[in-house]
Amino acid sequence: AAYVPVDPEYPADRIAYMLKDSQAQVLLTQKRLQEHLLAAVQALNESGEGGDRVGSGIGEVLLLDEETTYAGQPEGNISREGTGQTSSNLAYVIYTSGSTGLPKGVMLEHAGVCNLATLQKAELGIDETSRVLQFASFSFDACAWEVVMTLSHGASLHLSTKERLMPGEPLRALLQERSITHVTLPPTALSALGEPDGLESLKTLVVVGEACPPQLAQQWRDRTHFINAYGPTEGTVCATMYHVAPDWMATPGQGVPIGEPVANVRIYILDEHRQPVPLGVAGEIWIGGAGVARGYLNREELTAERFMDDPFSEEPGARMYRTGDLCRWRADGVLEYLGRNDFQVKIRGFRIELGEIEARLGELPGVRDAVVLAREDQPGDRRLVAYWTPAQGQPKDELPRPEQLRDTLKESLPSYMVPVAFVQMEALPLTPNGKVDRKALPVPDV
Repeated sequence: AAYVPVDPEYPADRIAYMLKDSQAQVLLTQKRLQEHLLAAVQALNESGEGGDRVGSGIGEVLLLDEETTYAGQPEGNISREGTGQTSSNLAYVIYTSGSTGLPKGVMLEHAGVCNLATLQKAELGIDETSRVLQFASFSFDACAWEVVMTLSHGASLHLSTKERLMPGEPLRALLQERSITHVTLPPTALSALGEPDGLESLKTLVVVGEACPPQLAQQWRDRTHFINAYGPTEGTVCATMYHVAPDWMATPGQGVPIGEPVANVRIYILDEHRQPVPLGVAGEIWIGGAGVARGYLNREELTAERFMDDPFSEEPGARMYRTGDLCRWRADGVLEYLGRNDFQVKIRGFRIELGEIEARLGELPGVRDAVVLAREDQPGDRRLVAYWTPAQGQPKDELPRPEQLRDTLKESLPSYMVPVAFVQMEALPLTPNGKVDRKALPVPDV
């Protein structure tokens, strides 16, 4: 079977959409969460949008903290031969932010997860003595990275509360207390830890989710096995790695490389005609080989747009994924990340489609147009800022206040996708061709 992680802290309508879209048949949960999750399903059914499929689909609820759930169940594993399943079966569906205003489900197969486990053994030095921190939320694919890394190699996986995982002193104290040897963090979380002193147990440090500042790599490179990793959800977590040497120094004007393709993964840097670009020339990253997702669940047009046959492979049925990330090959054979070619961003490790937030904001009463930016007006402090114009004829005394916009968005978006500032404008600045001039949008007056 395939699993679909659903964060119980998500707004009810987002949970309902994910359950409806995935056509989930069995719900695994705990007693304290059962009522909240089923209320989301009930609301969808009452709205008439769910149809019979959802109502009958979630017919089985298994409470993991209830002893009766396990009564009469077999105690041994089912053999793979007994199931008739293969490595091309679906392993999980991860929902990510969608540019159309709705989250999209990425379908990953078992083969990619198996390749992940194999490369982790080779690249990360994981063994039965390793202690791995479960930092990522289970609703993100980085969670699979941590779980697979640990349990498939006999290591111990250390879980904790949300409060103790908070970047800064809480996280630092947890790493010390548990003597963690392997941890995977976004750069902002790592930066909040401060100096490496006092974290001598930390052997392997993997940085993911955002571009890694060179000063951060230089701060930790001689204290840990420092790895800068890159990979979208559609590539089964990790596609490339760069092992930062203990004496590594940043080249002026360049960031930390994202390295080379991991085992059984192919990376192509292509131009707009899907032809390879010369060495040193910027192009878009396309991922081929092991780990390429099956596509987007129930989104055939989007799948056809982002997943294509791999013309550079002799393997029958080989496909490649268009990432939207810009990169170039350096003369030393490693990849240098250059940013995005669309309006998808990453903040504190979370992948966010700005279009989804804009779509939700534009639906609110009193709002005519809306644009959302990820601004970094202070170095290292990247935040979402929303710009909006009032609906025509809207009386000034009836305009929504920032706190009203924020509270309303929280009802349909996860907290990490809610802007920190809302800037009201008479009109949005435009370029000569009539598009919104995002560069001309002002710094918010906090």
